[in-house]
Amino acid sequence: QVQLVESGGGLVQTGGSLRLSCAASGRTLRTYAVGWFRQAPGKEREFVARINRGGGTTYYADPVEGRFTISRNNAESTVYLQMNNLKPEDTAIYYCAANLWSGTSSASAWDYWGQGTQVTVSS
Repeated sequence: QVQLVESGGGLVQTGGSLRLSCAASGRTLRTYAVGWFRQAPGKEREFVARINRGGGTTYYADPVEGRFTISRNNAESTVYLQMNNLKPEDTAIYYCAANLWSGTSSASAWDYWGQGTQVTVSS
């Protein structure tokens, strides 16, 4: 079983950047597909991006396409989410999730979750 820990959240102004990290322990992350989700207060958890086990295939939600980049370093068992040109509507708790298969944009399809990291974008 893999344990996931997110880091890198914080407070940033509109137009700024942050890089989130999702580090794995317990098992190597190289055998898992990884996704990022976010949840704003009063809203459902929503898909942000996902990456396959090898790192060659990525998918993004429309609101973040072109601004966010998901990548992975399997040697370090870490997945990253580079977030550029941040907007106030990006404010949320960001979670990473892992799955032994490819995963989908549905949160219910992912087996393992981290505790989340807060991202706040001020206007």
